[in-house]
Amino acid sequence: MNIETTTAGPIALRVRDLRVAATAGGKEVLHGVSFDLHAGAMLALVGQSGSGKTTAGLACLGHFRRGLRHTGGGVDLYQDGEPLDVLDLPEPDRRRLRGGRISYVPQDPALSLNPAMRVGDQILEVLRVHGFGGSDAERRARVAEVLPEVGLPGDSEYQRRYPHQLSGGQQQRIGIAMAFACRPSVMVLDEPTTGLDVTTQALVLETIHELTRRHDVAGLYITHDLAVVAEVADAVAVMLTGDIVERGDCPEVLYSPRHEYTRRLLRAVPDLEGERRIGRTEAITGEHLAESVPRGSGPSVRASPAADRAEAAAEAGAALLRTKDLRLSYGKARILEGIDIALGAGESMMLLGESGSGKTTLSRCIAGLNSRYHGDVVLSGGALARGTRQRTAEERRSIQYVFQSPFSSLNPRRTIGESIEVPLRMTGGTDRRQRRAKVQEALDQVELGRSFIDRRPGDLSGGERQRAAIARALVNAPSVLVCDEVTSALDVSVQAAIIDLLRTLQWETGMAMLFVTHNIALARHIAQRLAVLQSGRIVENGPVDEVLDDPQHHYTRELIAHIPRM
Repeated sequence: MNIETTTAGPIALRVRDLRVAATAGGKEVLHGVSFDLHAGAMLALVGQSGSGKTTAGLACLGHFRRGLRHTGGGVDLYQDGEPLDVLDLPEPDRRRLRGGRISYVPQDPALSLNPAMRVGDQILEVLRVHGFGGSDAERRARVAEVLPEVGLPGDSEYQRRYPHQLSGGQQQRIGIAMAFACRPSVMVLDEPTTGLDVTTQALVLETIHELTRRHDVAGLYITHDLAVVAEVADAVAVMLTGDIVERGDCPEVLYSPRHEYTRRLLRAVPDLEGERRIGRTEAITGEHLAESVPRGSGPSVRASPAADRAEAAAEAGAALLRTKDLRLSYGKARILEGIDIALGAGESMMLLGESGSGKTTLSRCIAGLNSRYHGDVVLSGGALARGTRQRTAEERRSIQYVFQSPFSSLNPRRTIGESIEVPLRMTGGTDRRQRRAKVQEALDQVELGRSFIDRRPGDLSGGERQRAAIARALVNAPSVLVCDEVTSALDVSVQAAIIDLLRTLQWETGMAMLFVTHNIALARHIAQRLAVLQSGRIVENGPVDEVLDDPQHHYTRELIAHIPRM
């Protein structure tokens, strides 16, 4: 049975009994997947990492990633009611379809844009390649037309900008403009808002919604985020290990799910109110999936006993970590302007802000990874040297950093054990046997287990790699852990497991945590305090409940208003 949408126009694309297998070994990764895309409507294809949703989406364009091959079924693209099987076409004909009648928007806009080309020229190149219009003048007119369609200026000055001169949200809208330039009948959008802050995400979702409705485009929206699905989709298909296990209209799937896997995905979506606890349960497919787990009394994350002591110390003017009038500029551009924050022992503070607000720059200054700042970073009452090279071994040990991407933060040539051991070698004072014991202990702490010590990053899932990165940060028993967007690249089920892990580690070890993110919905699930950063300034700072229940600054109120809600 194929999906029918509530606003179903004519069928624009039909995937029928699609089967895809690995080239080596022949293991099937898609087991007879079928769905329809209708003109003017959006189908959300939902599932955790590895479920096969991107493989199915790329098959709509007649493309299969290296190591995969088409073994059965078809993809019919309809024009005037007549089907054309995309997978039966020669490769040159498929290429002509891509970007023309069928377009694709990837997850990371930076990967789809040429950094050496002006953005207007990149859109123009798409039009030239697909023979849009009868002249260059007509194609340039289309460039000026499509930019406002995605909410960007269409003037020549804007077209002359390079990708690095645009924000992440602007880059993503340029990617959508490139995909939409030739007026396709079908768009495949692969996690197009992952990693974007809530304000930018809202703009991109609104852009996608407007384009599909106004121009009768059929859309396939690939995602793991069911809160986003509620904002953008007409129908939903839920994928698990190569099968569609549930399908139907959006309200039906989101509010009356029939399959247990769908219910678990829904329980993994963080709620701003914090009324349910995102946590962990048995994995269905090897990753931890989320389940509501009651913790403590009331909606907010409990502080550890160390945090209770820290609160009393903070009232007396003491803090484990403090920044004083921290400022940083690049030329005339002011990135940080007089930042003052204080973090107590055992306390978790969420540092919240949209892309470009300065939150990663601030966190890197605190860790000594950016030494160009003015002002002070004070640890246990003593001002730190600006760069890690000038800090003592003990100071470096005390502040550890977990990076955003689980895929690029580990050396692919080193085993997991070797990567985790690096901080121990740098601080010294231990022999080989002691280091191995500490590595094993750190692996146990993040619930990977000692069997991972000789494995390499390529053998691990995204969630497992992020756990290994956390283990590397924990191996020296830091007093402050800086987590920089550590869940933004993870699907919601794995995000829930990582949040629960960090919550537990903070409770057990008494370490302080600075949790840097653009995802305000996680606030009550991970932090006791919330600091909001806008354009390099702290505009709100206080206990999580106070900031969320009674925000004083209009920017905080705007962020809360833009959160996708179920």
